[in-house]
Amino acid sequence: MLVLLPPSEGKASSGRGASLKLESLSLPGLTAAREAVLSELVELCRGDEDKARDVLGLSEGLRGEVAKNAGLPTAGARPAGEIYTGVLYDALDLASLDAAAKRRATRSLLVFSGLWGVVRINDRIPSYRCSMGVKLPGLGALGAHWRAPMADVLPEAAGDGLVLDLRSSAYAAAWKPKGEVAGRTASVRVLHAPTRKVVSHFNKATKGRIVRSLLTAGAVPAGPAELVEALRDLGYAVEVEAPAKGGKAWTLDVLVTEIH
Repeated sequence: MLVLLPPSEGKASSGRGASLKLESLSLPGLTAAREAVLSELVELCRGDEDKARDVLGLSEGLRGEVAKNAGLPTAGARPAGEIYTGVLYDALDLASLDAAAKRRATRSLLVFSGLWGVVRINDRIPSYRCSMGVKLPGLGALGAHWRAPMADVLPEAAGDGLVLDLRSSAYAAAWKPKGEVAGRTASVRVLHAPTRKVVSHFNKATKGRIVRSLLTAGAVPAGPAELVEALRDLGYAVEVEAPAKGGKAWTLDVLVTEIH
């Protein structure tokens, strides 16, 4: 099972560990694309600060993020699972998983990133600020920049098992499973049961809980249909309609009655 996660806007500090080594990150087929984004982001943030804030979509109160990006090559690096914070990651609570569940998380979780493309939770990265929606002056839109290298690398990473897609739309645009991989991909929406509407906070929190439940239970669904059974066994209310054609991703609706 491969689980595709969005990053978080807020991130923990880099700490005092050894600095970033791009060649040590998982999925080395993305290294050249990572180098290109990192180089341009650092150059941008070492130049005109106001221009950098504008490109990155940062408010005046986030001015310090520009300096953080400027120092990325020498900043301390920590496991990505410690860098990413926020609602989904609070609910997932990687640090409190038992040893077996942590091993499953290391094997199965991929976090998408405007800067790194994707990383595994044990990849050591510094704290940064660069969303997938950014358009860097030289590279253009990052979503488009990542499409070709991800199309080369991620089908192999997906193996022959279930792909559970929990990404937000901006990150989903960077790689869309196709063909046979799409047929074993399930995207999850979390809906408020009485209104059938998505509400951002509990959408993220419930996705974090879903991943934690699967990791803790040791569930390894073979495909989308088995995922539906596994989630129902874990107490989730799930509605699903299988795609009419083969080679299409499934969409699962997880219904939540309480917003928390």
